[in-house]
Amino acid sequence: MIQTIMNMKIRSYGCITKPSLLLVHPELPCRPQLIFASSLGFSSNREKRIGHVTRLQYSVADKTFVSSSTNSPLSKVDATHLEQRQGGSSSLYSRPSLLQMKNQRIENRARVYEFLKGIGIVPDELDGLELPVTVEVMKERVDFLHKLGLTIEDINNYPLVLGCSVKKNMIPVLDYLGKLGVRKSTFTEFLRRYPQVLHASVVVDLAPVVKNLQGMDIKPNDIPRVLEKYPEVLGFKLEGTMSTSVAYLVGIGVARREIGGVLTRYPEILGMRVGRVIKPFVEYLESLGIPRLAVARLIEKRPHILGFGLEERVKANVKSLLEFDVRKTSLASMIAQYPEIIGIDLEPKLLSQRSLLNSALDLGPEDFPMVVEKMPQVVSLGKTPMLKHVDFLKDCGFSLQQVRKMVVGCPQLLALNLDIMKFSFDFFQKEMERPLDDLVAFPAFFTYGLESTIRPRHQMVAKKGLKCSLSWLLICSDEKFEERMNYDSIELEEMEMVSSFDMNTLMEPRSDESDESASDYEEDSDDEYA
Repeated sequence: MIQTIMNMKIRSYGCITKPSLLLVHPELPCRPQLIFASSLGFSSNREKRIGHVTRLQYSVADKTFVSSSTNSPLSKVDATHLEQRQGGSSSLYSRPSLLQMKNQRIENRARVYEFLKGIGIVPDELDGLELPVTVEVMKERVDFLHKLGLTIEDINNYPLVLGCSVKKNMIPVLDYLGKLGVRKSTFTEFLRRYPQVLHASVVVDLAPVVKNLQGMDIKPNDIPRVLEKYPEVLGFKLEGTMSTSVAYLVGIGVARREIGGVLTRYPEILGMRVGRVIKPFVEYLESLGIPRLAVARLIEKRPHILGFGLEERVKANVKSLLEFDVRKTSLASMIAQYPEIIGIDLEPKLLSQRSLLNSALDLGPEDFPMVVEKMPQVVSLGKTPMLKHVDFLKDCGFSLQQVRKMVVGCPQLLALNLDIMKFSFDFFQKEMERPLDDLVAFPAFFTYGLESTIRPRHQMVAKKGLKCSLSWLLICSDEKFEERMNYDSIELEEMEMVSSFDMNTLMEPRSDESDESASDYEEDSDDEYA
């Protein structure tokens, strides 16, 4: 009968039993409850063979397992383990519930936040960011950032940097930058400007950008300089602004071989949008009378002019020049000579220089704009050097009226090397033996080289017995002067030639652009990049 009952139980629940083991098919939704041994009337020997398992309850749906015994000496230990599996947390083999883990994370983050607030960091923006679970690890990150020179203020400016692991993020990125040649002394400013670099992957994010820069003819040795000047470039997309800005510059006439040097000197171009920044700037200069090719040449020589704000600076400075009675027709040549005039804080300088020159030379209302038109650099000259040049001319025997006429006629006199001017004046007096009025009529005499031009030409004219003005002697090329030496007489119109800036000189093709570019760049380089 007992055997029959057992068979019925087994067929009913699809289970297989052994003396010490019960297997239940996991797909059954039922809640089987089998009673072994003593409850079924098994003999005492059978009980002993089964061991300490006398009752088993298994629930498929609830995944619970309960066992109890009244005879086995191990029953209390087993019960303890089973309790721990159900809800206890002291067992090495137990797993905390999702709620417990969530509460633990909240407690850990609260301790980390408390630490950050204690050192002055505002953690408000860190919600949702994966942070270290312990204060010790967070302290390690903060200390490492301090070693890089970043302050609490710097961290507060970009608190997301605290989500970067020292070993997984920071050290690999800094090692890569160091291998490229970025100097450690620049790391602090580098990270202040672009702390997002610490989130980057060297292989996925940084290396492709560096390779793209090299593809723009930036020399490998110049890459560190570009990154130090403009670290934000490491976050640009390869086929985005970088490519379009370069393509536009080449399109307006910037020589392809010059692009590498242009970007090295002013890498900010790589982040400029063509439609919003570069193109409007170029078109505005064209509207002032500067040909597009001349604008391209200016960009080759001084690429930083593209960084002058068009609306807030360039147009405002042009307006100021016109208000100081500078002729609109002169703007193009002024900008071509001194592009910085449209990028500096101009109006205060105009006021200051006009006041200074009025007091030193007693300029008339029309004189100052003429000085600015002929030498726009005058707006940036220092007070002391200008006054020294005025005093030198007075010491040479010129009256105040003559000095004023000379400066208005050739404002470069206020900026030339005084020692060279003294040598030229001594030669003028002792060797050429000309009256001072000749210098008043042609003050640009001081702008010519004594040994390269003045002395050899004077000797040739003196040897031939010609009498000529200083302008006829000097305002011409060496080839033209050789032709003049074959003349039987001096033509009047040649004697009255005057010097002026020629815009076409900007657009002339250069014989050796690559070598010229290289020399210009080397002069502009610092020793630390050698």
